[in-house]
Parts: sequence; structure tokens; C-alpha cells
Amino acid sequence: MGRVQTGLEALVATPEVVGGRRWALLANQAAVTAELEPARRVLAAAGLGPLVRLFAPEHGLDGVAQDMEAVGDARDPLTGCEVRSLYGRTAESLAPGPHELVDLEVVVVDLPDIGSRHYTFAATMDAAMAACERAGREFVVLDRPNPLGGLRREGGLVEAGCESFVSQLPVPARHGLTLGELALLLQRQRYPRLELTVVPCRGWRRGQWWDATGLPWVPPSPNMPSLETATLYPGLCLVEATSLSEGRGTTRPFHLVGAPWLDAEGVVSQLRARGLPGVAFRAARFRPQFGKHAGAVCAGVELHVVDREILEPVALGLELLRAVRGRHPEDFAWRAEPYEFVSAVPAVDLLTGSPEYRRRLEHGLPLDPLLDRWRAEVAAFEAGLAGVLLYHDHG
Repeated sequence: MGRVQTGLEALVATPEVVGGRRWALLANQAAVTAELEPARRVLAAAGLGPLVRLFAPEHGLDGVAQDMEAVGDARDPLTGCEVRSLYGRTAESLAPGPHELVDLEVVVVDLPDIGSRHYTFAATMDAAMAACERAGREFVVLDRPNPLGGLRREGGLVEAGCESFVSQLPVPARHGLTLGELALLLQRQRYPRLELTVVPCRGWRRGQWWDATGLPWVPPSPNMPSLETATLYPGLCLVEATSLSEGRGTTRPFHLVGAPWLDAEGVVSQLRARGLPGVAFRAARFRPQFGKHAGAVCAGVELHVVDREILEPVALGLELLRAVRGRHPEDFAWRAEPYEFVSAVPAVDLLTGSPEYRRRLEHGLPLDPLLDRWRAEVAAFEAGLAGVLLYHDHG
């Protein structure tokens, strides 16, 4: 099977989709061609029409800012266009303002996603879709493969009261959709008056992981260095909601989890006893250079993916936190600081989409009823995807 062609490459071949109109691009440094040419430079030269401005998601146009770090507006040296940051110091900064759309006719999006609801790029797209519907502007999504494939989904949906920038989408934690399919789902559920065009990938099948597409991996954010990291992220992102280091400030973010007070060997023994599929555990020591426990030697767990096809990353994250809290009830703590502009709801509730997981941990209750409920939610979600899925299964 040949290399997958992205929506970016398809648009370059069919510039009439934009057709000489005034347009803006929402993208970042990971939006590249198969030859690693930046999307913004390639599209600016493709004859689409006047490129008016660029919009950038969390981490900025060049992907250098850390998580939840405010990014200011700038000017892009590659195109000369102004860059409007859609991740500033307030929740209001997360969407384009009316004055930033008034001189446009089309907004084009090319944002490499990693298949997890927690990852904020799709939430940025959602906010931009809402703004474009209000302003009557056309919205064009250049699709890319879901790096984790499109066959597996895990985790529950978001309950009322747990919405935030990391729980903005009406999808499971691991959703199995491409960005273009997410846009079609959002149009159907939230933005029926939005004029939406999805430029699909060519040659991608749902069973393909990113490393089977023939496309290069460019880290979409500073702490997403590899496909294996993205594989763990739907569940290991939950560590952000705790006093544990999730490995930021090391070369193994989301693979290393720990704290100075952790009994690493004891936690590893408990996790091995769970019989969790597709993953192996090693007791490790590490010292974050920034982030939680910066400069301190942490004892912790290193996670090794041994079979990604059977790995259940969300269940893995839940079990990891349960093992640490059970062994260290006095040291383990939930995040107290605001999380993604929300302070009234615990971060773990925002990430899981419900307070039930936190309550079960705090009261020593089993997780199986929650996991069963989430599986039922996933089944109902999948039953409603008719007309949204753009790609076939493998085989």
C-alpha cells in the first residue's frame, strides 16, 4: 500500500476549494507535507487566494510553549502574516473574535491531532467553528489520519458540569475519529448553519496507525515526541490532575510517572498484579528539569507499550492512579490549581468527564461499574456515527 495523501496535499492540487477568496489558516509547526514543508508556506504559494492571517492553537505556531502557557500574537517570518494566538491568558482568547473574521471569507484548518479528547487542538477547532457560524464564514478542514487508528474507542462521554477546554467535545476520551470526522460530528450536533468542507485523506484505512501511513511524525506539541507517547496519552493525561509528575521536564513525558515520596517497587508490583493488557512496568528514578517536582529525584514507574493493539490506555491511567493512591493515601493529592481556565471543578473530573471516578477512588469503590457504563456509552456513540465516518476499515 502506498503513502497516505493528507488533506493538505489534496488542497494544493485543488485550490478551487478556496477559489481566490480571502482566507486564514489555523495550523502549527506539525502541519507539514510528506516532504516536511510547512503547510502555511505551501498553501500561501498554491494560488488559493489572499492569505490574510494565521491562527495558532495551544503551544503556538512553532510549538515551543509548554502546556497551559499563554502565547501572544506575533508575525510569521515565513509568510509575513500576522499570527493571532488562540491560547492566551483568558478563556475568551480561545476563539477568534468577530473583528478577526470580518475581513475573511474562508477559514482553513490543518491541525495534526492525536486522537484524544483531552488534546486541545480539536477544541480549538470547535471554538473556531462556532465563531465562523456566527460570522457566516466558510470552514474548510484539511484531514489527516488519526495516529492511533480509527477502530478503537475508550472512556466515557462528558457529563453536564464537567465541560472545559479538555472536555469540550462530545466524544469518548479515545475517540477514533479524524479531525475532519470530528468537524462533521460537531456540525451535525452544534453548528448546522456552518458551511463546512472537509478535504479528506486519500489512501488511509481505519486500521492504520500513523507509522503505517508513510508520513513523517512531527511532534505536534513539546511533550508529544513520539507515536508511543500518543498511544499512552488518552489515559496518562489523567496524571496531570494529581500531585504526581507525569514526566514533563524529562525525555519521557507520559511514560514516566512518580514523586519523591513514591514507593516505586511497591506500585510496580501492584500494577503487574492487575494483569493490564499491552503494557509492562519498570521501577525507575528520574529528575524533572521543569514542571512538578522540578529538580527533585522522583521514584516512579516507567510504562513500556508491548502490544498497542490490546493496550487500553484509559483503563491503564485509572488503575495507575488507584494503585498510587491506595499505597500513599496521605501523600497523593488531586491538583488544587486551576486547570485549563477552570477552578470550580477538579481537574480529574474535567479529564474523565465525570466526578464518578474521583469519588470511587476516594471511597475505595471498584472501578468495574464505571468501566461498564463507559463501554455502553461508547457503543451508543458508535451507533450514532452514520454519515460522519469518511474512511473504511482495513481488509
